[in-house]
Amino acid sequence: MPFSKYVKLPGSEREPMPGATKTGGVDPNEQMMVTLILRPRPAGRKQPSLDKLVASGQRISREQLAASYGAAPADIEKVSEFAAAKGLAVAHVNVGARSVVLTGKAGDFSKAFKVNLDSYEHPGGSYRGRVGVVNIPTELSKIVRSVHGLDNRPQAEAHFRIAPDPQANPAAVSYTTLQVAQAYSFPTGLNGSGETIGIIELGGGFTQSDLNTYFSGLGISPAPSVVAVSVDGAQNQPTGDTSGPDTEVMLDIEVAGAVAPAASIVVYFAPNTDAGFLDAINQAVTDTTNKPSVISISWGGPESTWTAQSLESYNSALESASAVGVTVCVAAGDNGSSDGVNDGADHVDFPASSPYSLACGGTTLTISGGTISSEVVWNELASNEGATGGGVSTTFALPTWQSNINVPTAGGFQGRGLPDVAGDADPTTGYQVQVDGSSFAVGGTSAVAPLWAGLIALFNQSLGHAVGYLNPTLYQTIALESGTFHDITSGNNGDFSAGPGWDACTGWGSPEGAGLQTALSAGTTPTPTPTPTPAPSGNARPMRTPTPTPAPIGRARPTPTPRPIKRPKPAPTKKRKPAPTTKRKSTPTKKPRPVPAKKQKTTPKKRGKTATKRARKTAIKRGRRSAAKKGRRR
Repeated sequence: MPFSKYVKLPGSEREPMPGATKTGGVDPNEQMMVTLILRPRPAGRKQPSLDKLVASGQRISREQLAASYGAAPADIEKVSEFAAAKGLAVAHVNVGARSVVLTGKAGDFSKAFKVNLDSYEHPGGSYRGRVGVVNIPTELSKIVRSVHGLDNRPQAEAHFRIAPDPQANPAAVSYTTLQVAQAYSFPTGLNGSGETIGIIELGGGFTQSDLNTYFSGLGISPAPSVVAVSVDGAQNQPTGDTSGPDTEVMLDIEVAGAVAPAASIVVYFAPNTDAGFLDAINQAVTDTTNKPSVISISWGGPESTWTAQSLESYNSALESASAVGVTVCVAAGDNGSSDGVNDGADHVDFPASSPYSLACGGTTLTISGGTISSEVVWNELASNEGATGGGVSTTFALPTWQSNINVPTAGGFQGRGLPDVAGDADPTTGYQVQVDGSSFAVGGTSAVAPLWAGLIALFNQSLGHAVGYLNPTLYQTIALESGTFHDITSGNNGDFSAGPGWDACTGWGSPEGAGLQTALSAGTTPTPTPTPTPAPSGNARPMRTPTPTPAPIGRARPTPTPRPIKRPKPAPTKKRKPAPTTKRKSTPTKKPRPVPAKKQKTTPKKRGKTATKRARKTAIKRGRRSAAKKGRRR
């Protein structure tokens, strides 16, 4: 019977949320959605793997991603057969993301994946959860890479911090996004025209009236175009609560929109679950309608709170973004070097820790006369007001482009260091926003991700092409040039301290926008050549490796040639040794007849006598007396 034998899905182990209590089983008739990530289709003979393609600096279109690296039709069909056999339905297929979304009842999903689904309560609410591993049929063991959505616990946190009441902290100040952009010398004369900024949101919503109020207050009219895209059924739904996700949504839109007011902004709303977050990233990366050239993510959580399969699948989605030339700016977290985990160890935030993310850390910025008068690492942990995330990944190995910056080890593991860049994040020097009809100041690394996303949109407009996967170029050339970053050398985020050059608090520092634009512009001639030209040249080298295949073919031809050469040589040897053949041919008793007739006349008797003697000896030895008698008769 098909789909009856099961195996464990590696990396799918789950534990209950800290502080969660099981309250009972789930309703078996509850409707739910589950996302399966499949393997990539087999690569062509001359096709590089996706990681090699990205490492070489090559880029492909979203359509090419689907055609060459997407899910194979046969694999999608096999998953569809499995779904039908288990009473489930295929709701959506994203070939480029290699994802298949299934819908059905909780009871059927529980049987289909051999898991127990239960209801849990935790301090922040309730969720449907599972414990242990997910099981999949043996027919899918080589096809399915990960399964998401059986468990719908809140996977990520928004990384914003509302500024304290001014009366409680009279020293607190706030800035408009334009003031921050000016202090960071963002290039002038650019507005992001022709670019699209994608923003991932896991709850809340925006109102056009708030946007109109905010942007008109900055003298930006009309307000930037903002479009909401639904992922897995989530919608633009403002809660009316400024302490909730509405503030995250408005902060992201308002900061990015103020920096690049002519850019189109597309907000992908998804459920705050393991499946929803992943589906939102995949949809933004593979979106052939809106085609964002840069994505901003202000949500995340400690690496330790993710399953191994999720870390792998999210990282794969971000790698695909790099392959199609999309920069992904991700907030590095607001809880210092521990990332809010109370185990005494250092932790970093994911997906910022992915090597395909531009991880954005935070500073405390003081502006005077439109310029920076002071900037240090953001750390208000003493007053419980947060601190920039940063540290060393215990999941992702040190990338080659970070090999020369002395990233500290994490428990002996040489991991990816973060953040990569930084910007103003302290709530006490925060950003003025408009949310749910109210105006107030907000900070957090949530503000830094859209700030950088807006800046990159300006770069893309200026260059005439997307910056794309910035990290390798950033570390190997751009950050090493003077005038590209404001180096933060004072402060710490707990266990890591700032210093000259890159550090695990603020990365390379806050941006010198005009200097970065100049460095990128100077690299536009070499950069596209390393992208298209070394791309072909990179392909040409692998393509030359098949050319050695003619080499083996050429070698195969000489090998037969020696054989024909050796065959004529034995022929003359037979002609030269006719006389000795009398002695040689006396040994094979059965081959006297083929010997030339002349020799048979001179030596027949001798051969007969010797033959009979040998026959007798053989007969006696074998005990064949009948053979001996026949020999006497002869």
